[in-house]
Amino acid sequence: MFIDHWAHETPDCVAIQMAGSGEAVTFAELERASNQGAHLLRSLGLQRGDVFAIWSTNNPRYLELAFTMQRSGLYMCPIASKLTAPEAAYIVDDSGARILIIDASIGAPAEELARDLAALCPKVERVFAIRSDLPGAPRWEAAAAPLPGTPIADQSAGLTMVYSSGTTGKPKGVHRPLSEQAYDGEDSLQLMHRHVFKTQPGTIFVATAPLYHTGPLHFVLSELKLGATVLVFEKFDAEKVLAGIEHHGAVRGQFVPTMFTRMLKLPEEVRSHYDLSSMQLALHSAAPCPVEVKQAMIDWWGPILFEIYGGTENAGSTMIDSHEWLKKPGSVGKSMLGIIHVCGEDGQELPPGETGLIYFEGNAGFDYLNDDAKTRDSRHPSRANWATFGDIGHVDEDGYLFLSDRRAFMIICGGVNIYPQEAENLLTMHPKVADVAVFGVPDPDMGEQVKAVVQPAAGIAAGPELEAELIAWCKTQLASLKCPKSIDFDDALPRDPTGKMLKKQLRERYWQAMPAAAV
Repeated sequence: MFIDHWAHETPDCVAIQMAGSGEAVTFAELERASNQGAHLLRSLGLQRGDVFAIWSTNNPRYLELAFTMQRSGLYMCPIASKLTAPEAAYIVDDSGARILIIDASIGAPAEELARDLAALCPKVERVFAIRSDLPGAPRWEAAAAPLPGTPIADQSAGLTMVYSSGTTGKPKGVHRPLSEQAYDGEDSLQLMHRHVFKTQPGTIFVATAPLYHTGPLHFVLSELKLGATVLVFEKFDAEKVLAGIEHHGAVRGQFVPTMFTRMLKLPEEVRSHYDLSSMQLALHSAAPCPVEVKQAMIDWWGPILFEIYGGTENAGSTMIDSHEWLKKPGSVGKSMLGIIHVCGEDGQELPPGETGLIYFEGNAGFDYLNDDAKTRDSRHPSRANWATFGDIGHVDEDGYLFLSDRRAFMIICGGVNIYPQEAENLLTMHPKVADVAVFGVPDPDMGEQVKAVVQPAAGIAAGPELEAELIAWCKTQLASLKCPKSIDFDDALPRDPTGKMLKKQLRERYWQAMPAAAV
């Protein structure tokens, strides 16, 4: 099923509702705009398998272009809206995009990229602006408006090509072959929304995260294909999301754990002010959710949380609902795609309960664009069809997967492997902590030591007394070796708009400023 069905059956039903601006797009308007976009890209010479890039904030044009991609057999390369012009240009150039579409509301970085396009992105043939004018770039809307609102003759399924977050080195595009099924064929995610999430036409799905991320975008596309209305937030605001759920009677929504934390830390009188009884499903993904945070959310919203663990590469995934999770606290569930294998450093598979690198068997049909070395590193050394996201964890005797941390962030202290996620999860729920990151820094004797950087809660004074209190609190619940040896304080920690901690960026400050010999 596709949006063309709803454009015919319920043309005046709102498909996209912006939470902030109030702008609304009906299914008939979404169908027409996506068809016009497909005609425009064909007229510019793009054929099945070609790439166009979009650098944009959350807005209806984004989703119109996503459906243009899905019905024209093209790759769409989404770019994070908070990047600088050189960072965005790297992705555009590396992706091989022939057309670039820029949201003018990004501001000065967008103007810089459009102005210096020939030097920064020599492969781009045309650039367009959406939403408002951008010097040197014609408006996409004006170029598409005269074209037919009916489908192109050669519709076929397209695909996103999302760039990794760049935990190590520059980000790389996750490239998968285009599907041979029809443009309106149901994929596995759409089937999950239909049969597991019980998506119904006309119900409201809350979209809280940036659409340039794989999960948020494809959850929204699946909901729209099934006739639901998506309430899209321009950016996450904890209280505004609660108000939006109440006002619109939202039934389902997608969140990340940091959003849960921010909602939980609202004053009790704010949290209790809103009627959230319409919510039947709170889907969360993108990062591990601390046990205390998830338990608190279930206590508040009821057993409606549903977790998916996976990645842009689609190498494998797991899922778990609240009822299962309450029996297996901390688990991300059993496999729903791919067979799970946990392996040691020598590549040998480990028995249940032992921690190692997580691989999924059977879905290694991806590569990292222009990076054979990274592609090889994502595969098991002797099993070509086993692929990893780079996460560490274990499987219990019942087949439930538990995550420990990212391989890239593991701390080796005196030869002992330490997973900073444990201390990070613990400190997250401390009442005097607004935000926290834990990682390794150089230590001349032990190799690395555990460092925490904390943003104090409002009204809490940073300093040695708070540092000592937090370290002592960690030691009451974790082995001393796993606890921060020292804590620094910062007014704000770097996170992307989904709430994912930019730990590499933070960690690099210390490794560049603190060579091991000087510690």
